[in-house]
Amino acid sequence: MLDDYRLKIIVAIVIITIIVVFSMDPIAQDPSYHNFADQRGMINIPNFFDVISNLAFVIVGTMGMRLIRSRRATGGLPELQTVYMTFFVGVFLTGFGSAYYHFHPDNQSLLWDRLPMTIAFMALFTAIVGEYISSRIALKIFIPLLASGIASVVYWHVSELNGSGDLRAYVLVQFLPIMLIPLILLLFDSSLNGNKYIWGIIGAYAVSKVMEFFDTQIYSALDVISGHSLKHLIAALATFIFYRALQKRQILSKQVICME
Repeated sequence: MLDDYRLKIIVAIVIITIIVVFSMDPIAQDPSYHNFADQRGMINIPNFFDVISNLAFVIVGTMGMRLIRSRRATGGLPELQTVYMTFFVGVFLTGFGSAYYHFHPDNQSLLWDRLPMTIAFMALFTAIVGEYISSRIALKIFIPLLASGIASVVYWHVSELNGSGDLRAYVLVQFLPIMLIPLILLLFDSSLNGNKYIWGIIGAYAVSKVMEFFDTQIYSALDVISGHSLKHLIAALATFIFYRALQKRQILSKQVICME
């Protein structure tokens, strides 16, 4: 049993959040979600800028995969290299999945947008757990987290096909890690220096969600690019910050979590 009070806080938050979310009524996908502000087509590509802005994910994902394969990710922990690779694979696939979705946005294509995103989310969360809490714990939860992320999207998709759409599991796997990562940074000391990189990732992701929320207002104000296209670019920037972290950080000491 884990006897570290900080882990008890994390586990308690997870349990309470799961109970709260699943005590809610099922959440169906809002059809208006697919109505993005910038629907301009170009060179026979509908929703051109929402599609092409996903190239940023492909580029950064490729850079990250090459970094891991070349064994130059010295700013990460050696035992987490597979986790880092999985993160960049997820980002790379997100570029194609999101481009496909925005080419023809509906619930069917949205499946291929969300699947790789959950892979990236779960891999990043695992990496944070490994770097700040325990790499041993991280490696134990890695596959279950990936499986839960994929299962949440598949469950939503099947529930939509059955006419009873339910996003609750997907909401958990997307937003629970975003809630927990800042708390982990505050409660634990990293095995690596350079906390600023992780805070930078959190900040960039938060800004990307603001861009997404104000999609129409930003497009109306700028008349050049929409909030959703900017969301893609800023979320890719968050990935690039992690890429730089894996280049620049240095290992300090490993945190040990007592178990009995």
